[in-house]
Amino acid sequence: MDWWQAILLGLIQGLTEFLPVSSSGHLMIFKELLGVDAEGFLDFTVTVHFATVLATIVVFWGAIWKLIQGVFKFKYNDETDYICKILVSLIPVMVVGFFFKDEVDALFSGSLKQVAIGLCITAALLLISDQIGKRIRPLKNSEYARNGISFTQAAIVGVAQAFAVVPGVSRSGCTIATGLVTGVKRSAMAQFSFLMVLIPIIGEQLLDLLKVATGHEAFGGSVGPLALVLGFAAAFVAGLFACKVMIAIVRKARLTWFALYCLLVAVLIFVLA
Repeated sequence: MDWWQAILLGLIQGLTEFLPVSSSGHLMIFKELLGVDAEGFLDFTVTVHFATVLATIVVFWGAIWKLIQGVFKFKYNDETDYICKILVSLIPVMVVGFFFKDEVDALFSGSLKQVAIGLCITAALLLISDQIGKRIRPLKNSEYARNGISFTQAAIVGVAQAFAVVPGVSRSGCTIATGLVTGVKRSAMAQFSFLMVLIPIIGEQLLDLLKVATGHEAFGGSVGPLALVLGFAAAFVAGLFACKVMIAIVRKARLTWFALYCLLVAVLIFVLA
C-alpha cells in the first residue's frame, strides 16, 4: 500500500464512519479501485476504525467522563445503568469476535458483490426504520426506561451490531435502525450507537498488538507501518472534523436518503464489477 492510498483510505473511513453507509464497505470498494493488496488489509481496517474511535472519544469526552465519574460513586445510578446496558450490547459481537474471527477475516477478502449485498441489507434496514419504526409502539415501559433505552433494547441492538461485521452492512445504520424500530428515540440511539463500539474496536486493536508483541503475528502484513500510521492520522483528523456534523445529520435527517445512496452504490457495483 502506497502512502497516498493509506491517506485516502483513512479519509474515507473518517468521513463514512459516522454515516449509516458502511465505512468498511467503502474501504473495500476503494481497496479494489486503488488495487490495494488484500494481505494485511483487515489490520489496516481495524487501525483506521481505532482512529475514528479515538475521534469519537474526543467528541463525546464530556459524556464519557460523566460516565466514569458516575461509576466511581460506587452505586447504581444513571451512569452505571448506561454502562451496564453498553456491556449487554457487547455480548453478541464478543461471541462473533472470539469464535468466528477467521470467517470475518475471510469476508474482507471477498468480492465487491458481497459488499453490494451488504449495502442492500443496510438500505432495507434504513427504509424499514424510517417508514415503519415511527409507527411501532415502544416496548413495554421503554418510553420511561432509564437513559432512554431498556436492557432488552440494548441486547437487540447488540445483535444488530454483530451482524454488521459483514462488509457493506453499516454498523451505525444497523444499530440505529434496529433501535428506532424497537422504540428508542433517535437522539438517544445516536449516542448509544457510537459509544457502544468503543470497547470492541479498542479490544480488537489491543489483541492485535499483543499478538505482535508476543511474536505470534506480523501486524499489518504487506501494508507496512508507514501506511498504518498515515491511515490512522488521516482517519483521526477526518473523524474529528466530521463527527459532530455527521451525528447531527443522523439525528435529524430522514434515513431514507442514506438508503437510496446505499442502493445506488450497490447497483453500480452489480453493473460494473
